[in-house]
Amino acid sequence: MNPSSSKLPISFSIDKLQKELAICENDLWTPHFNTGRYEGNWTSVSLRSQSGLVNDITSFPDVEYKDTELLNSCQYFKEIMDWFQCEKEAVRLLRLGPESEIKEHVDNDTSYEDGFFRIHIPIITNDEVFFYVDKKRVPMKMGECWYANFQLVHSVENKSSEPRIHLTLDCIRNDWSDKLFTEMGFDIHYSSKKEQYSDKVKQQIIAELSRNPSEVNNKVIADLLAK
Repeated sequence: MNPSSSKLPISFSIDKLQKELAICENDLWTPHFNTGRYEGNWTSVSLRSQSGLVNDITSFPDVEYKDTELLNSCQYFKEIMDWFQCEKEAVRLLRLGPESEIKEHVDNDTSYEDGFFRIHIPIITNDEVFFYVDKKRVPMKMGECWYANFQLVHSVENKSSEPRIHLTLDCIRNDWSDKLFTEMGFDIHYSSKKEQYSDKVKQQIIAELSRNPSEVNNKVIADLLAK
């Protein structure tokens, strides 16, 4: 099985990231739509969205995405996007306010094995931010670049007095990314579909999905029960 998270062999200028963040701070931060998943303040600004609007923070697969007007003012964010030589879907700034928490949840079809990878680049963070994927803490530092398999259970808790702000890029797997991930130690031929869950793990997944009922989650639960 591939790692639940991995640091990419690239880092970005904290100074440039924070200067461009200052440009975006003038825009309205839109509260995250999934209110059942967090406590406190979790907001976002879009640099690429389905509608091309800054306040459209939804992220769904297999739809067309457009650059927002705000991205035109953010040359360094554009440079970072261009470093990833693959198709990009949603590109957002995600802000988790002080003393706020994103509860444990899973995001379906968001693993490299599914042909998708979400990248996190911390712009503002500190040691009092606790980011867990698959129950393991991911020690992201400012300017670093991380992939994580968000199909696994994950959560974030900001216990500090300042916001935690990440630049996130939703990317589509291709030959370029296969080469990059192979160099990072991934088995690009691994398929999560082959994985057989133990009954205990299966019940944990079902319990987690049941906390956020939706048509998609109900289908996943039905699939798990059928196996």
